[in-house]
Amino acid sequence: MKKLCISIFLSLILILFSCNNDSKEPKVQYDISKTPIPLLDLSQANRLANLPIACIVQEYPNKLGQVIGSASDLKSPAELHPAFYGCFDWHSSVHGHWSLVRLLKEFPDLDGADTIKVMLAERISAKNILKEVEYFLGEHNTTYERTYGWAWLLKLAEELETWEVELAKELSANLKPLTNLIVNNYIEFLPKLQYPIREGTHSNTAFGLSFAYDYALISDNEALKSVIEESARNFYTDDKNCPMNWEPGGYDFLSPCLQEADIMRKVLNQKEFEVWLKEFLPELSNPEFTLQPGIVNDRTDGQLVHLDGVNFSRAWCLYGLARNTPDLQHLNKIADDHIIYSLSSVTDGNYEGGHWLASFAIYALKERG
Repeated sequence: MKKLCISIFLSLILILFSCNNDSKEPKVQYDISKTPIPLLDLSQANRLANLPIACIVQEYPNKLGQVIGSASDLKSPAELHPAFYGCFDWHSSVHGHWSLVRLLKEFPDLDGADTIKVMLAERISAKNILKEVEYFLGEHNTTYERTYGWAWLLKLAEELETWEVELAKELSANLKPLTNLIVNNYIEFLPKLQYPIREGTHSNTAFGLSFAYDYALISDNEALKSVIEESARNFYTDDKNCPMNWEPGGYDFLSPCLQEADIMRKVLNQKEFEVWLKEFLPELSNPEFTLQPGIVNDRTDGQLVHLDGVNFSRAWCLYGLARNTPDLQHLNKIADDHIIYSLSSVTDGNYEGGHWLASFAIYALKERG
């Protein structure tokens, strides 16, 4: 009887411990069966466009990320960055402009299309872009926005250079001096980078490589393409068993593991990539693989709301993997779940996420197709 009591007692302890562990894993609060599959249609486009329309001309609040060399450097955001002064910081302004270009390109009947075109022409003027170039050439600014803002600038350039309308040709020509500067910055910087940066925020090397590689392909820039391919292979070829269970970090808006897979699917041939992926993320090939969206507990906190971004960026990487590899179609459902969790909150009125998340949502929905 004594042994039986001890056995029962130990069993109860194990049950309580197990329940306590489960309680530490917050569950996503939505019913996927009742939520429509996300699509980028005209209605969604109009909803998302309102955010960059508002923020690309909103100068304050503003995080300049500036190194002050002297008192003469103390100028307003609009003086320093006449093209990209809005949306709280430079890179968010750049991808806010990308968002509007992308939506106009796909939906010519977008609400307020003519007004948006005027805004784009005013911001991306030849004069304003030369002023932006001047800033990047400043003594203390050679590493400014490396490489996150660089990557989004090339994504904007890519969108303009593949849009066959007169406005796009004009804006692309205006942007070209800055585009060329960023391309040269990549070509000069990447051979010096001995080790990749694997964090889940702005400095992530794989993200910067992936967007820049897209531009290298559409612009047929062999020098940029070559340096990215060499860098990606040097950095990531020998990587194995990426710890997805460590993700996401508390402030992440990028997945280190999935961003790495995203660039490698682009630079490796199909056979190479399939072999590499089975060693890098072997769990992805399991049809029962699951991945819970990043949970946001406070969308008024500018750091915590990053996790909505990780949901969108995970989604675009997962869609790319599924599109690239026939055996990974089950990843589409996981990507959909991530978008559904965060999409309804993009326009919740909180500027902490509203100044940038629309771009992430648009890109994820674009990759869904």
